[in-house]
Amino acid sequence: MIWDQLVDCQKAIIQMFDAHGTEIEEPGMAHFNQADGGWINRVWENEHVRRAHIDVVDARDSKGLWMMHVCVFPQLNNNGPIYGFDVIAGKSKMTGAFHDFSASSGGEDHPMVQWYQSAVQDFVPEKKRELPEWATNIFTPSMIAASNVKEEEATVIIQLALDNLETYFDSIGQYTGYGDRDLTIASQNYYCHNQQQNPHTPRVMKSLGLNEADVDKFCTDMLFPKIN
Repeated sequence: MIWDQLVDCQKAIIQMFDAHGTEIEEPGMAHFNQADGGWINRVWENEHVRRAHIDVVDARDSKGLWMMHVCVFPQLNNNGPIYGFDVIAGKSKMTGAFHDFSASSGGEDHPMVQWYQSAVQDFVPEKKRELPEWATNIFTPSMIAASNVKEEEATVIIQLALDNLETYFDSIGQYTGYGDRDLTIASQNYYCHNQQQNPHTPRVMKSLGLNEADVDKFCTDMLFPKIN
């Protein structure tokens, strides 16, 4: 069952975040954690990563769906890319799976982006998801964007995302000190601004039974918070 794979993936990501970073309490984030585990939001940081966030909505019992968002931003003096992995899945298939090393202040020629492109070049989704303009503004041409993902293909995507996250943490420290702070702020805010244009995320979260006002605030202030 795909859900079993994804719950294992969630656990592996949290273990990786624990191994590489320190968990922090972002102001206001506690409101978006449900005691029953139906909605989970946790954040880590280290000297090279300013924000490693995992967001899981577990609506398997009520709506037959499970949703996860993972995003890792480098520190502002680091020109490395932004790691992203997003999934929404029913019992037997992922309706959407997205994974990328998206350019920050180092651009798409950054060595980590180039490495990512070579790491995923042999994977071609059976059904590729067409991306809207807000997405093409920020994601690399090699981004994995798949829909109607069955179990075997899901296994490949999950393993790629986990392997690439481990490589991300192993590599990102090489680029600390190479990022211009103002350019990195502008680049990461541009990424967040475009992500905030995605109408699908809040719509899906509301359809999963989450409070509408909570979802609106979460998607504006917590999911992709801009740096002031």
